[in-house]
Amino acid sequence: MKDDTSSGKLRYRLITGPDTAAFCERVSALLDDGYVLYGSPQLTFDGTTTYVAQAVILGS
Repeated sequence: MKDDTSSGKLRYRLITGPDTAAFCERVSALLDDGYVLYGSPQLTFDGTTTYVAQAVILGS
């Protein structure tokens, strides 16, 4: 569901993926785009790879 703000950006996003530099770059790009972290990151490990999730919300 899209947000109805004038920017067309979603107010809330949950970013997920393997815990890599590329994941950190994705989150950093969202922070540069006006989002702020929402809550703590969540991590899980499947025996081989660590996966992370981070919620972000649009700043005011």
